[in-house]
Amino acid sequence: MKGALGRGFSGLLVAFVALAMVFVGAPGAHAATVTATVTATDVSAVADALRESPVYVDPSMSGQLPDSDADALAEKIEKADKPVFVAVLPADFPAENLFQNLRTDTGITGLYAIRLGDRFDARADSSVLSNDAVRNLVTSVSGVRGENTKTQLNDFTDRALANIGGSAPSGWDEGGGGLGSGALIGVGAVIVVAGAGAYTLMRRNRRRQAAERRAALDRLRVVVDEDITAFGEELDRLDFRPAEAGADDAMRTDYEHALDAYEKAKSLMAAATRPEDVRAVTQALEDGRFSLAVLAARREGRPLPERRAPCFFDPRHGPSVADATWTPTGGAAREVPVCAADRVRLAEGHDPAVREVDTDWGRRPYWDAGPAYGPWAGGYFGGGMLPGLLVGTMLGSMMAGPAYGAGYGYGGGYGDSGGGGYEGGDMSGSDFDPGDFGGGFGGGDMGGGGGGGGGDFGGGF
Repeated sequence: MKGALGRGFSGLLVAFVALAMVFVGAPGAHAATVTATVTATDVSAVADALRESPVYVDPSMSGQLPDSDADALAEKIEKADKPVFVAVLPADFPAENLFQNLRTDTGITGLYAIRLGDRFDARADSSVLSNDAVRNLVTSVSGVRGENTKTQLNDFTDRALANIGGSAPSGWDEGGGGLGSGALIGVGAVIVVAGAGAYTLMRRNRRRQAAERRAALDRLRVVVDEDITAFGEELDRLDFRPAEAGADDAMRTDYEHALDAYEKAKSLMAAATRPEDVRAVTQALEDGRFSLAVLAARREGRPLPERRAPCFFDPRHGPSVADATWTPTGGAAREVPVCAADRVRLAEGHDPAVREVDTDWGRRPYWDAGPAYGPWAGGYFGGGMLPGLLVGTMLGSMMAGPAYGAGYGYGGGYGDSGGGGYEGGDMSGSDFDPGDFGGGFGGGDMGGGGGGGGGDFGGGF
């Protein structure tokens, strides 16, 4: 590993020196202007332009976004130092696999927004912004068409810049006018020294991220172990014996399913190495608790319960029985799934029995404990329902930002998932999760200007 790092660093230095010599050979060379303009209308041309500037406007679309507005938008993105790419393309631009092809050609980790005619959509590497966050951002600016291109793109960009992780790609920082050969040789030397510093900083950041992952997993392990223990106690209290009088095959199947879920949860937690691994553990516990609820209903001759999410206030309470109105401190009212006991408490004006966890500020409800609990909650409340439940809470506010989507893996991994460890603005080439950019325009939930119903990133407009 050490040898590989050394070879990589040596290659980096050689590349810096070569870059300096290229500039020496072409002293008049200069970077592209803020908003690149090319005549070709293919994906590779758009990608070339976006590697030099965050905004590309097809020449035929200058009426929708004039140069002055495009320049201002690009300047905003560059000042924010975030990997946001915006393209304005004609309606007849080839739309099939557009996002995936554009991401492959640019090779840069980031958020890609495209205005295609009067339709709008976006995709992002989950290491910089979660799928849910991208979908919410697109929805927030949907319906803005035609002459409102400037408003739509600026609104989207403003909201994206407040949430996205990573930094702008280095290609946007290349200077303006040419320099003399002597000055460029000096610049080359400075670049080599800076490269050594960058390499050291990169290693330090990797160590810091690894330490944060370990700390987050250790904190989660305490909570998950409590959940596993509580589930084991439920199995004991049930006191079901497969050979007992009245037991039938359906009951035995339910019981075996619950036992399997218990063992699966223990095994998955023992093997967990990242915070995001916890999501599979709580998914198993949720599944096992529902099997116990079904078994209990069979034994007591009651109607079988419908499959519902766990109690929002504490998943250890088991499957919910209804939705009830609840208002978090300082937040807006919303409907949340509740167990029978918490439904009574709320109806009588009492506080529900809330699951609290340890934080740096003492014991707090899990939704006010930070992004580390995102995978834990995501396993219990899957299927996209969690964002709506947590709007206005600390965890909910982090879900739309990089700390949630990229940090602890509700929608992606912890900085090193879905892209081999690449962060926003990094050159990853074609090494990225195709699921983040899958499909084209038409048929997906992501489409701000069109309908659809597919998966998170399936289809497009």
